[in-house]
Amino acid sequence: MADLSNPELFDSIIKKATLKQNVYRKTLSAFNLLKTLTQQMGKEFLSHPKPDDPLIVLEFIDKGTFEMELKFGSDILVFVMHTNVFEFPRDHEVMKTNYVTDDKERSYCGIILIYNFLADSFKYNRVNDVGYLIGRIFINKDEHYYLEGKREIGLLYNNFATSKINEQSLLDVVRQAIMYTLNFDLLTPPYDAIKEVSVSDMQATIDNISIKTGKRLGFRFQADNER
Repeated sequence: MADLSNPELFDSIIKKATLKQNVYRKTLSAFNLLKTLTQQMGKEFLSHPKPDDPLIVLEFIDKGTFEMELKFGSDILVFVMHTNVFEFPRDHEVMKTNYVTDDKERSYCGIILIYNFLADSFKYNRVNDVGYLIGRIFINKDEHYYLEGKREIGLLYNNFATSKINEQSLLDVVRQAIMYTLNFDLLTPPYDAIKEVSVSDMQATIDNISIKTGKRLGFRFQADNER
């Protein structure tokens, strides 16, 4: 019978699996902290002076282990933790830092994605509406983080070697994500994009009509000069 023992291979399997499980746990811990902080922020908003209008809210909504929402005004921020662990591409700037070249395992990260949707898209089940990825938080085994984002969020670009994920850094991300969203206004879609409507669309209610609504048409990072 063939010798099935392969210590070197087995050790490699254990090493990589242990690393990814460690990164996953650190990312999940950060995501749970993010939930706690946004929930507290929503409670603080309740005591802040504001008009007596039930539509003016800052509301935390727990959507399960890997998803949460933060609703404010006409917008919703959706935070999603990916369940997999990723490595930065070889040509990414992070891979060229001493922090990563000294320990390649530091390049493996969990990811928390931040999307912006219109609140009415969910309220009226407008499944053709679009949302926008406005930021990504990468978290590694050392609980260091790297942030990619748009405008205000982009101002939080940091030093991966020294930036630790904690209450303050997560609060900064949430605050800047809200500020970016508040300044990212809904634009009228191009005339040609809506000049034709089917009979079935017209038979639907105006709130459910199958014309895409979004702050910009598309579901990707787009140039800020489109504003």
